[in-house]
Amino acid sequence: MADPAVKYQTVDDLRRRARRRIPRFAWEYLDSGEGSERARDRNAESLQRVLLTPRFLKGLLEPDISTELFGVRYSLPVGIAPMGLTGLMWPAADTALADTAARCSIPLVASTVNTADVSVLGPRTEGMGWFQLYPPRDTDVREDLLDRAHRAGFRVLVVTADVPARARRERQTRERVSMPPRITPRHVAQATLRPAWTFGLLRNGIPRFHTLEHYVDRATLRELAGFVGASLGGTLSWDYLAETCELWPGPVVVKGILHPDDAARCVVAGADAVVVSNHGGRQLDAAPAAIEALGPVIKRIDGRVPVLFDGGIRSGLDIARALALGSDFTFTGRSFMFGLCALGARGADFVASMFEQQLISVMHQLGCERLAELRDRDPLIAPC
Repeated sequence: MADPAVKYQTVDDLRRRARRRIPRFAWEYLDSGEGSERARDRNAESLQRVLLTPRFLKGLLEPDISTELFGVRYSLPVGIAPMGLTGLMWPAADTALADTAARCSIPLVASTVNTADVSVLGPRTEGMGWFQLYPPRDTDVREDLLDRAHRAGFRVLVVTADVPARARRERQTRERVSMPPRITPRHVAQATLRPAWTFGLLRNGIPRFHTLEHYVDRATLRELAGFVGASLGGTLSWDYLAETCELWPGPVVVKGILHPDDAARCVVAGADAVVVSNHGGRQLDAAPAAIEALGPVIKRIDGRVPVLFDGGIRSGLDIARALALGSDFTFTGRSFMFGLCALGARGADFVASMFEQQLISVMHQLGCERLAELRDRDPLIAPC
């Protein structure tokens, strides 16, 4: 087999291989946006318009791309964004991503609706785990979820604000992708064409929301589906956020912020950071690109808390672009999942290594030795 480091030079290379290795219904869940998918595509397109000016004659450079956030030193300024139904996209994806986080010293944001229990994932991250909360309507469930996540070793809480209701996501609907997943004869037929995925599914079983099964008396797929629909989301308010900040003993991050006023109010409610994100273009097709919303949010926050970024990251250069525009840290979900689906259990490690090499190269080209120097590159925005 050819050396993957030679054959796969970009995340797009991995994306193409991933599409050939997983069933169509799993691909539609991973890759799709909402509506005409312009919000998803706008994320990547708008990042490409950010131009950085090199500075030369700097002599020998030894770029340091590590960064500290909430008292933890990370090897890269990028983490694994939360993704639901990960076990549908690639069997045992949750534990593979947790292992990547531990080996590569980058944060993994484990979703409420992932397919491994928080008690399993927390220890595997070896201190790199963040827990993402889809706000339960039942406050007792919320308190128990937070307690279980903290006892499992998660130290940072990420509250998702940008899913007030489930979006239509037409591509997923056409392929009959449901939450929790129900494997139909159509899906079985597709799976037979993807043996690596199918063998993984046979080893690990049909993906289930193991974290949430704790709250369902009869943990059948039907019962879980009813619980998810009736119990999660739709109730997040400023009061709810403030209460959650009080309940969680560590840093609280609010994910999915696009408006400066919302960002400022998150800080008032007790948040320790915000993530500028449009949920990967999976909620509102008319939403602005995340990178376009980043500047106004940073200006309004004015250094009071870190501003993080998630939206279209596909390379070390994209990471540099977001940092140059003022972000303190970045996240991507699809890029790491493309690596996992393309190359198996160590595929996310491969993506982290790719980002590291690309970012160090960019730092050399720009004449930067520290990440903070990226902000001195005076980013330009190319016209559409």
